[in-house]
Amino acid sequence: MFDIVIVLTVALLGFRLLGALGAGRFATWTAGAAHAMAVMLVVTASAHFVPASVTVMPNHADLARMVPSFVPYPDVMVYVSGVLELLGAAGLVLSATRRAAGICLAALFALLLPANVYAAVTDVRFNGDEATPLWFRIPEQLLYIAVALWVARSAGATTARHAPGSPRPRLGGSATATSAHRHRGRRAAGKVAPGTATTPPR
Repeated sequence: MFDIVIVLTVALLGFRLLGALGAGRFATWTAGAAHAMAVMLVVTASAHFVPASVTVMPNHADLARMVPSFVPYPDVMVYVSGVLELLGAAGLVLSATRRAAGICLAALFALLLPANVYAAVTDVRFNGDEATPLWFRIPEQLLYIAVALWVARSAGATTARHAPGSPRPRLGGSATATSAHRHRGRRAAGKVAPGTATTPPR
């Protein structure tokens, strides 16, 4: 029941450890979360293509039983959602597409929520194990939506900071202005106003 959440958590901590050791790609929690969710999606998406003869993990037939009865072509839907999860994983790894991937994945997780509710209510089991209860399925799906939106928001802020035309600080501007001000001060001090008497040195 906690397998996927454990995968996400362990991957996140692992990537953050790499960031702490100097891997710049995982220097922030959101970057680590993006890559951790990509790992999680690869794991979950693989089940969409596993034949029914494989019983060591959830397979395609298990996921097809999760599809509500009002959704047509459940087998096709399982394959499509698996492809979308893999595309989302690739999008999270690439910084240029991370924001779009996060938003699209949040929408995908929201669309998959009815299937998770249906699986809990109808007691759909994976590999003969007990069905995941509803009290866990809904918060789990909400967690994935929250992480995806968090990653998307952080990626959007980073993109805005590095966008062409964004204001950038002028290096050395303060030092240059201070130097010019001092230079003008020295020139003014060296001038004597007309008609002003000067005392000759003794």
